[in-house]
Amino acid sequence: MADVALTIRDNLNQTYADVYTSEALAALSALAPFNQRIKAAMADRLHRRAERRRLNQRIAFLDPQRFIPHTQIRVQDARDGNFDGALIPPDLQRQWIQGTGPATKPNAPVENSIRNVAYALLSGADGWMFDGEDALGQITTMSLDNQRNLKLAIHRDPLFLKVAEQVAGEMNTWARGFLGRETITDWQAQLDFTTKIFRARGLHLDDRHIRDAEGVAMAASIVDLTLYVTNNYRALQQAGSSVVLYLPKIQTAGEAALWNQMLTALEQHLGLAEGTIKVYVLVEQLEATYQLMEIRAALSPHFVGFNTGRWDYINSVSDALAWDDSFINPNIEAITMTYGYMRHYEDRVRRAVNTPDRNGNYALWQGGMEPNIPVGSTEGVAASMAKAVAGAEREQREGASGKWVAHWKMVHIVRPVWEKVGEANQLGRQFPPLTYTQADADGLIQLEPAPRDIRGARNLLSVALQYGNAFGQGMQAAALKPADFFGNDDILYLMEDMATGEIRLSILWEWLHKEARLTEADPATGVQAGDVFTESLYRRLLEEEYDKLLQASGKDVFDSSKTTTLPIARAIADTYILSGVKPPWFIDLLNINLNNGDLAEAKRRISLYMETLNQEGKRITENLDFRPAGRVV
Repeated sequence: MADVALTIRDNLNQTYADVYTSEALAALSALAPFNQRIKAAMADRLHRRAERRRLNQRIAFLDPQRFIPHTQIRVQDARDGNFDGALIPPDLQRQWIQGTGPATKPNAPVENSIRNVAYALLSGADGWMFDGEDALGQITTMSLDNQRNLKLAIHRDPLFLKVAEQVAGEMNTWARGFLGRETITDWQAQLDFTTKIFRARGLHLDDRHIRDAEGVAMAASIVDLTLYVTNNYRALQQAGSSVVLYLPKIQTAGEAALWNQMLTALEQHLGLAEGTIKVYVLVEQLEATYQLMEIRAALSPHFVGFNTGRWDYINSVSDALAWDDSFINPNIEAITMTYGYMRHYEDRVRRAVNTPDRNGNYALWQGGMEPNIPVGSTEGVAASMAKAVAGAEREQREGASGKWVAHWKMVHIVRPVWEKVGEANQLGRQFPPLTYTQADADGLIQLEPAPRDIRGARNLLSVALQYGNAFGQGMQAAALKPADFFGNDDILYLMEDMATGEIRLSILWEWLHKEARLTEADPATGVQAGDVFTESLYRRLLEEEYDKLLQASGKDVFDSSKTTTLPIARAIADTYILSGVKPPWFIDLLNINLNNGDLAEAKRRISLYMETLNQEGKRITENLDFRPAGRVV
């Protein structure tokens, strides 16, 4: 591919010359032609979504005689395992616990923000997914700070080592008090224990700092993939570590094949053997669950495993069935991994990874997220930790080779579940082969009776508003709980990220626009069992929950946010929930308001987005504060 000119805003190529190295810029230029292909793939997504709404059409399995787009692989061959999968490298053979979180903090100097990396690599997790997506704030230059901190840590910069030594002492102090023992004996050796993994942003997001030669915002997936791999592959290989990525939000095998072509193009550009870069795929989209083997095949020889996250997946089911008035989710708390469509989703994933390829190779299944944090009252922590361990035990029994935790303090609480079993993984565990019947398709959208009540609606609203506010403050991962439980240490905060904010708005949108009937009476509002969730009821709850946040202490809601990002979060949530056409992504409305604290300007941008979506069928995904010369938005 020929080099392509790029535009980087505000002289960031000089401020972040250690990230935008000449080698990285050359690689970005080489991969820039993929930008238009990604934009076309995202237009196809919106078209499929609109057609499902127009035709009242459910997602279906692919025609087995078709070829997977961008490949020479027939769908039936993929389902039969007739492809060459990847071997699992040694440092991914045992991944009992993977932690997740960003490598930086908002508005923090390097010596402070890089502590995130130290906590991760000293946690005792088998792997740590440093997040460039749902949990990474995007205000100012956080995406670049994330890349810088990872490079400093992977290259063992003296600053990082100084911070790591300090953090190790603090972690041992906590461990002695909570676990009754230290968890780190040799902090320098401990840094080598955890496999470094990076989650790039999905195909649906644009980078905020780079535009291509046509002035089009560069797909964030290209930027994240290229900067991380180019800046770190040598140091990782010299340390005997694999180059590993998590790929999020893939909806189809065709999109997986596009990712595969980008991975191969980068490997060729850097002179790496094909398959050097290994990838897990987060199964976060309903459509992907109909194409699991096809996605595996399309990503060969890079693919090593699937992950079953909860929150994004729930949202994707809600979104895919937005047109279906009979599909209405219950309270979010009821939608566990054993609930209806979630149970079927998990089962298909474990059957897919345990289908052998033509060489007898299997793939890994990494279980879902544990959002609890052991901070609260003695009783509250004990109850939450017991729940966390029970959830891990269930996943281990079901066949997962490990799971995720959202906080380093959870590693030594949950990891013993797999440690006691002692098996490195569950590759090749026997499950029934995948089938592709109408009953299978129906199971993937199966609802079951569960509560739908005012308490649930309040929780949905409160956390969604708080999440939008946290996002605007640069914290895409935040410890949150409903406002009614502020000050109650028996109810623990949960680590919430972009997906958990979005699903709450999705469910409220369903309840309102599909006229959901509530299952429980509520004396405070006068609601009776069987009453419809109306717009007037929604507006009342919004006012009440918003007022609780305004009255909250600075511990739960920053005082400075109450006149800046919190009102904007309310405007976004209100627009989303009241919109007749369900917006495709909550994050779009949040992203176009990053670094903006003016409510009037936010409302202008929100209106612009909704008008563009409704009139032109297009999303606004670019950074509105970084415009090519002469362009007015």
